[in-house]
Parts: sequence; C-alpha cells; structure tokens
Amino acid sequence: ALAHGLSGYVRNEPDGVVLELEGPDRELPAFMKEFHAQLPPLAQVESLEYREIPVQGERDFRIELSRRAAQRFTLISPDIALCPACERELRDPRDRRHGHAFINCTNCGPRFTVIRDIPYDRGNTTMAPFAMCPDCAREYADPRDRRFHAEPIACPRCGPRLRLIAAEGAPVAGDALLGAAELLRAGGILAVKGLGGFHLACDAQNPRAVDELRRRKHRDHKPFAMAVADVQAARRFCRVSPAEQALLTSPAHPIVLLRKHTLCPAAEGVAPGFHELGLMLPYTPLHVLLLERSGAALVLTSGNQSDEPISFLDEEALRRLSPLADAFLLHDREIHVRCDDSVARVWRGLAVPLRRSRGYVPGPITLAYSFRDPVLAVGAELKNTFCLLRGRQAFLSHHIGDLQNVETLRAFEAGIAHFQRLFQIEPRLVVHDLHPDYLSTQYALDYPRDVPRMTVQHHHAHVAACMADNGIADPVIGVAFDGTGFGTDGNLWGGEFLIADLHDFHRAAHFGYFPLPGGEQAIREPWRIAWGLLLAARGEAAYDLPLPGWAHLAAEHGPTLARMIERRVNSPLSSGVGRLFDAVSALLTGHARASYEGQAAMALEQLAAPGMHEPLPWEIGQIGDEPQLSSVALFEAVLRGLLDGTAPEVLAAQFHETLARAAAEVCMRLAARYGVRRVVLSGGVFQNMRLLERTVTALEQAELEWFTHHQVPANDGGLSLGQAVIGANRICA
Repeated sequence: ALAHGLSGYVRNEPDGVVLELEGPDRELPAFMKEFHAQLPPLAQVESLEYREIPVQGERDFRIELSRRAAQRFTLISPDIALCPACERELRDPRDRRHGHAFINCTNCGPRFTVIRDIPYDRGNTTMAPFAMCPDCAREYADPRDRRFHAEPIACPRCGPRLRLIAAEGAPVAGDALLGAAELLRAGGILAVKGLGGFHLACDAQNPRAVDELRRRKHRDHKPFAMAVADVQAARRFCRVSPAEQALLTSPAHPIVLLRKHTLCPAAEGVAPGFHELGLMLPYTPLHVLLLERSGAALVLTSGNQSDEPISFLDEEALRRLSPLADAFLLHDREIHVRCDDSVARVWRGLAVPLRRSRGYVPGPITLAYSFRDPVLAVGAELKNTFCLLRGRQAFLSHHIGDLQNVETLRAFEAGIAHFQRLFQIEPRLVVHDLHPDYLSTQYALDYPRDVPRMTVQHHHAHVAACMADNGIADPVIGVAFDGTGFGTDGNLWGGEFLIADLHDFHRAAHFGYFPLPGGEQAIREPWRIAWGLLLAARGEAAYDLPLPGWAHLAAEHGPTLARMIERRVNSPLSSGVGRLFDAVSALLTGHARASYEGQAAMALEQLAAPGMHEPLPWEIGQIGDEPQLSSVALFEAVLRGLLDGTAPEVLAAQFHETLARAAAEVCMRLAARYGVRRVVLSGGVFQNMRLLERTVTALEQAELEWFTHHQVPANDGGLSLGQAVIGANRICA
C-alpha cells in the first residue's frame, strides 16, 4: 500500500479480513494485481469481494486492531518448515541469528505445538518466558519487517537455548550441538527434542547404530524414517520425481515415501525388505544444524517405546527414553502439544496423505457444504484422530495413535479439550464407532449427558470421509477395504461395497466371511487366518499339503484351531480384505507372525513382481440380494498356483490384479442395478499403491468415475471426518 501511495486500513473481522484502500485510479488496479502475485507464503484466500465506496479522505495506511470477536475465531497455523529467508540468515556469519537453532519469522516456525490459548499472541504460547531483546522487539513492532507479530520470534540473546544431557542426567560440557553431532558420528543414539516431541536419531549409514536402535526400541522390522540435508542428498538414496520434490520441499515438509536406488547407501536395517524409504528434509533450524554438523543422513524415528505415544515433556522423555538413548539434545522451549511427523507419498503426480499431522494440523478441511450444528467425532481405535466440525470447517486432529493404553487415551482427551478451547467449539452431538469396546466409544458414552450421541458404522464413515474429501454429497458406490471394522450384523467387516450418501448406506455386496481363530491373536499371527482358509479350501487334506514351513504349525496347532473354528470359540467371522492380505502373505512370504499392524500385507505388496500379470480365477456368488466375492475361492486359487510351482512373486502380483478386477466387476454390477456411476475408494488397504493403481485402471476401463483421498488418509486416520459429516448431516435432516 505504501509503495503505491495508497491510504486506508486493514483489519481482521469475524468473517475475514477487511481492507479499505484510497488513492489514484491507476494505483488501485496495480495494487490488486500485486496483491495476488505477492501473497505471503502461508496465505490462503478462499474468496475476494470488493466494491467502490465514497472517498474517506484517509491520510495514511494503518493496521487496525482486530475486533474481539475476530480474535476468538482466528485460525491457528500449523507448524511450518524453516523458510528460505530464515535459512539464509541461519547460514550467514554476518547475521545476528547465524547458527541460532530457533530462528523463525511470520512465514515459518512453530505455531500449533507452542500455542496454549487464544488469541494467538506471545503471552499465550510457550515463548512467554522469553523476554524479547530490543532488536527482536523492534522487528516485532515494525509492519514492514518479515517478523512483524511473529509470536515465536527469537535470537541468541533472548533464547531459547540448547543443552546436551547424558543418559543418566548429567550435563555434558561444551557446545551442545557439536557434542551431539560428535556422538552421532561415533555411532551413538541421540534423543532430540523437536517441534512436537522427541526423535531418536542415529547415523542412517551405520549398520551397527541402526541395528542397536532397533534392539533398544524393540522394533524388529517396522521401517524407520530418515532425514537428509536437501533434495540433492535425497537423490543419493532414492529416485525423486518433480512432484515428489515439490512435496518434500512444501511448507509442511512431511516424510515422503520414495523408491530406493538399487545401490542405496542407507543401512539395510533402516527399512528391511522394503523397496522404499521414508525421507524428509530438515524442517527446523535445529535439524538443519544437526545434519550439517554431523555430516550424516540420520534416522529420525519417534521418541517412544513401541506402542507408546511420542514423548514431548523433558522429564517424561528422560525417564522413558534413557534406556534407548546415549544422550539428550534438549532446549528450554516447552512443547505444549505432542505432534508426530506427517507421512505422504505421490501417486499419479498427486500428494496422498498417509498420516496427517505436523505441518498440516490444525489447518481445517474446508467442506463443499455447510452444517448448522457443531459436531465432535471421536474416530476409531487404530491410527486415531478426532474431528470437530463447525459450518464448512472440519478441524481434523493430529495423529493421536492407537488407543490401546492409558498414555494415548490421555493424549486423546487432552487433544479434544485443546481443540475445543482453540476453536471455541461446543459440540451439540458426539459421534462414535459402532464397536462398543473402543476407548473412543467409551469416551463418547461418558461425555456430558446433555449432549446426544450417535453411532456411525465404520465403513460408512470411511466412504463418507472420501466423499467429504472430494466435495460429494449424492449417492456413490463406496468401496471400503480395510482390516477390521464392526459390522451391523455383529461380524467384522472389511471388504465392503456400499451404496451410500452422507446420511445412510446399504450394504450392496461384500467379500465372503472367513474365521479369525484367536481373534486379535490372529492379526498378530496371520498364519492362523491362512490355516482357517486352508481348512475351508481343502478340509482334512490341509494337514498334508507340501507347504514349506507349515508342517510343524499344522501338526502342533492345527487341530486346536480347527476345533475353535468349528465351535465358534474366539473365532469371529471377517470379510476384511486386509485380513485376506495377511493370510495370502503368510502363505507366500512365510510371515507367520507380525510385529506391527499391517506388516504382513505390506510384505505381500513388496513381494509382488513388477509388470502386468493375468488375474487368478475369482467367484462372485449371490447371497440374497447381495453379490458376494468368495474369499475362500480366491485363497484357493493362490494355493493352487503355489502347489503347481508358480513363483510367489508372480502369485502376489496376480493376487493384486485379481482383487482389482473383481472389485471393478462388482462395481459395474452395482452401477447397472442402482444407477450410480461414481465410485469412492477408502480404507487402509487402498494405501497399497499397486492395488489402488490397478483398481482405478479397471474402473476407468469400465467407464466408472472414481475418487480417492487427497486431503485426509484413506486409513482410520481419516475416519473421524466421515463420522463428523454423517452426524452433522443427520441432525440437519
């Protein structure tokens, strides 16, 4: 405005930003052109309306105080990766912030993880204890400065500061950053306090260090994430397409799954048995400096024991992580909200979220439709998120984790309270899953009694989440493939074809049921599922099948499991495609046991031979009005191929192809019957890129319109969005 000689003001209002401009005719259009071209990096303009008003006689341009109502509803920015301008200053020996591990400006730095309350100002963040030095105070007050009202503004004079602590708690003398880098170079394991919690770090090219981290963390097989200094370094380890580079370098800086080079220099233990690595670029100045000083690519994995939430408080981390780390790189800026790293990948040139957390949350999902009443949806059990919905804005939470212990439940409860406070949302409805034993369901049932509850079936929520992700309200064919979700008939669903909208659904087709002998134990030991399918396919002959590694399992445990299945003792029935993946993986890969959720299914995806392969035979029967894909027949086709000598790699590829073509055929039948030609694909199984690609190709050949997720994960991390829009739609009806 000053550059164009314009006067007037700018001010936050409850519904947006009001800008009044006054000046020569030729300067106003020039301003508007530059307005769009020179938006700050984090600015998002949803709509712009303008009108002419009488000349006011303004003499200057000013920034007016926000109206109080506007302050109460200001959106909170996610934590944003270090911007190029701050990185230049960080590396410039002449700059007063040279080498400062907490450099930030209005375009980058911590936001969500440091804010305690609204309005968003320094006193309501964990930066409150750090008094601004005169230089920082001057920058903070200058509207023309890049750090104008940058609440986490900092420099070496006013803090925060680093310190290095030995595992037993004693301070380590000398420069903390150099000491930490030296430990990493020597093969040690370092606990690093980051933005939303602690990481455990080690040299990713040191096999002994990586294996030792696995041993200490009791994490036998699950891949680790890695941090590398820049895109050039990433290309030493993996192939990086232009779209993947754009995702790596985006303001969120998520972990991005990338295809390994054949001679990848990372230690094999970083991602054992996987063709991909999860790589990220350093998103804080501390990470930039640590990578620079150590001269290494680093494993950066969540600072926790397996199945625990990430540590984020100093005392908690020192207590819980001392057995895992040789030293702690700490700082004195408190983390208010724990927040894991986000994970994404690129498919068909588009970013696909696998875990939506740091860098994206608490930015809202803006819906294509608006709802009258605010809603809280509490998600499911695994990969839990919750969602607060108001009007057109859905505030999906950061990744909470698996709600299977007290620590994660507390993080879930604290997160809901924090979001309600930040966004001033008092829900008039609480929505939960159909499963009665989920801790999220128990939380919903214990919610204050004056707020009504509503139950939403798991797979309907998956489909609705994808509909909301794509702005769809009309009925669709919803294909929901996952491991387990409680069905309306009391069985465990997971291979579902629904005719659904945002209000209700009809189960139009599904995969056939098969037993999970041992219930939850069968998920941890997928050979049990395979054994149940072997018995269904071959009967008593299953005991004598010439399958490597199966003879002792059949002899020792087979009869017991057969009796459990026959008597329906702790052997729930499942239609889950994820569980079918587990069974086929156990048959083809020998993965009898899984050390983490989804391991067997991912192993089958990794095993599949590249290229096009013919499908196996499949059967679509009819149970009443519902087409039913035979799970047993598909498993039998894989078994027959294995006994006939077909390579497991080829069978794994054929299994993927068969699922895709069979799913497309069912969709074609449903489209003809119900007159619905839009297909949405949701559920954790569709994070298998091979299956997704082949299914979409088959739908395209059938001339059906398809939709997948692009803002929220297809897995249970996106489920709460679907719950929320269904609940809000029903109470509006």
